[in-house]
Amino acid sequence: MHPAETLTNKEPGTGLHPTRLVLWLMIISIFMIFAAYTSAYIVRREEGNWLEFELPASMLINTVLIVLSSAAVQWAYFAARKDELNQVKLGLGLTLLLGAAFLVGQWQVWAELVRNKIHFGGVDANPSGSFLYVLMGVHAFHLVTGLIFLLKVLRKSFNYQVHSRQMLSIGNVTIYWHFLGGLWLYLYLFLLLNH
Repeated sequence: MHPAETLTNKEPGTGLHPTRLVLWLMIISIFMIFAAYTSAYIVRREEGNWLEFELPASMLINTVLIVLSSAAVQWAYFAARKDELNQVKLGLGLTLLLGAAFLVGQWQVWAELVRNKIHFGGVDANPSGSFLYVLMGVHAFHLVTGLIFLLKVLRKSFNYQVHSRQMLSIGNVTIYWHFLGGLWLYLYLFLLLNH
């Protein structure tokens, strides 16, 4: 944690800024949601009537995009610590573009699933396909919230409110974005091993 983040406005008992504390509580709750979904996936799979199918290959491309976006937001964070404001804007903008490309890629994965007759619901649906849509959809929802958060921090950077003495917002968005990237890696590996 950067020194400027720890000097003021700490929550009593935790030593964290209130917004950082809320962020960590949110991350824990999101993690618990996905732990429940993946546990339910394993339990339901063992019950039978489980359609086996190949995961779309484009999921690997999306994984590369999310990893690159994580690298970009980390670059922006390091640039803010050094007061390299143009690099902060560039890094946040690149993260935003890569995150949007990831969402477009997820939409293409869903389109490929539909072409392969893997449906979310209806008479042709199977729990294996439904779980895949839910896991990807809930992650995509949280990624949209991350993009909104990124936009707010990017706007702050254009107003000179992100620099070495104001690291809280970029620190929070960096933590959240890394969490979303790590969550996707977990889901992708989980699906590769259990699908």
